[in-house]
Amino acid sequence: MQLSSGQKYQEVFYIKQDLLINEQIRAKEVQVIDSEGNKIGPISIHEALDMAYDKKLDLVLVAPNAQPQVCKLMSYGKYKFEQAKREKEAKKKQKTFEVKEIRITPNIEEHDFGFKVKNAKKFIEDGNKVKVTVRFRGRELNYVKLGEQTLNEFIKEMEDVAIPEKKPVLEGKNMFIILAKKVEK
Repeated sequence: MQLSSGQKYQEVFYIKQDLLINEQIRAKEVQVIDSEGNKIGPISIHEALDMAYDKKLDLVLVAPNAQPQVCKLMSYGKYKFEQAKREKEAKKKQKTFEVKEIRITPNIEEHDFGFKVKNAKKFIEDGNKVKVTVRFRGRELNYVKLGEQTLNEFIKEMEDVAIPEKKPVLEGKNMFIILAKKVEK
């Protein structure tokens, strides 16, 4: 491609973008802020684009609803990279947890009960929530109180490390509670 002496050459590359840049801006006059943050003032879009090309920067529309629209001179690729870096850092700091499920029956043996409590405590200490489900099979559904007692006993065993988010709930043939880590004061 041959360029005449008066034309300016622009390197072309594509970035997924949220903001309008360079020739995409359709305003006749824009308020320009340079790369140091100084206001240059309302100037025509052609002058602003020339200024951006001279400094090898992009003209980015940052406030499309303002009168006149506000544009900033910046390296758009660098801006997008920094933004992605900040999002990644925020995601890294975000606390995630799982809900682990422990199933028991209303007439669980004492040793099995102790084993389930030990596992639940380990899950809670790892930062997860624990859903304790009592499954009723057959005629056991007639003895819902027995299942509720078992859950309350489970809550009592876990009270040093966890608190229930709400009272035991019966859904179909299952009764459950969700235990969360106790907040230390």
